[in-house]
Amino acid sequence: MMHLRVVCEFEDSAAVTRLLTEEPGIAHLTITEGAGRRPLGDVIEAVVAREVAEDVLCRLTRLGVHHRGEVSLRPIHTMLSDSAEVAERAAAGAGGSGVVWDELVATTGEESRLNVSFLWFLTIACLLSAVGVLNDSAITLVGAMVVSPDFGPLAALAVGVVGGRRDLVARAGLAIGVGFPVAMLITAALTWLARLGGLFDPGELAGLRAVSFIYQVGPFSAIVALLAGSAGMMALTSEKTGALVGVFISITTVPAAGFAVVAAVAGDWVRCGEALGQLLVNFAGVTVAGALTLQWRQRHIVPHRGVADRRRT
Repeated sequence: MMHLRVVCEFEDSAAVTRLLTEEPGIAHLTITEGAGRRPLGDVIEAVVAREVAEDVLCRLTRLGVHHRGEVSLRPIHTMLSDSAEVAERAAAGAGGSGVVWDELVATTGEESRLNVSFLWFLTIACLLSAVGVLNDSAITLVGAMVVSPDFGPLAALAVGVVGGRRDLVARAGLAIGVGFPVAMLITAALTWLARLGGLFDPGELAGLRAVSFIYQVGPFSAIVALLAGSAGMMALTSEKTGALVGVFISITTVPAAGFAVVAAVAGDWVRCGEALGQLLVNFAGVTVAGALTLQWRQRHIVPHRGVADRRRT
């Protein structure tokens, strides 16, 4: 269930109230008359089943309420209410099946923003990957996968393509296109210093066993990337965010970037190329699977106009 809040002008209040009253997937409709000061009007709140939340948002935007006031929606993590359970059962679709586009765009958009925090985490993850390679430590690589923020931009690419959001695609592309080169260059500089300091022998790359999966591109590389991308999008659109941890430690984007850097510093250009190939396979697999999963999810929810259309309303 989700909590809906509408701040609207007096002339919109009747239409909003009628819309929410007629929707069977809504409970606890509350109207506080005259509570709004900017704009002057009413504050209307309700509990909405996730399955119908997207449809309700679209109908509210058709009324133009968001131009003159506010429409906000947030998840409810704990609620005890028999009437809310009745409303949820009355909503179309299986539990937790609704995709709320604005929520999805906001989440992926924020996670794909190129800023200091994004670059910091990505660089740390790349450095951890390099350390994992130098120590032939799969555990360190798993830590790097969890730290890395790279799934956000890949998910944003998928959402932007399916939702027709060029701005989201551009933002995600910038985060990937700038973030990874910066993180890899910093990692290369520090790895070069480590080599000068005698912390690793370039010849040791040939004897790696535990981390060889990073650069060995094969059918399973694509399969894992596709499965991870699909699982990640399902987690984002069904409030099963706990599954994202499994997604983070399934894709080998940052480990491949770290290995490519170490191999380049060691002068092993063959393995460097293979690692970069692994990186590209994971980028493509996660994005394609995420987009296809999101398109499939669209066919199983209440039809909507899409985020791009809503912004033009």
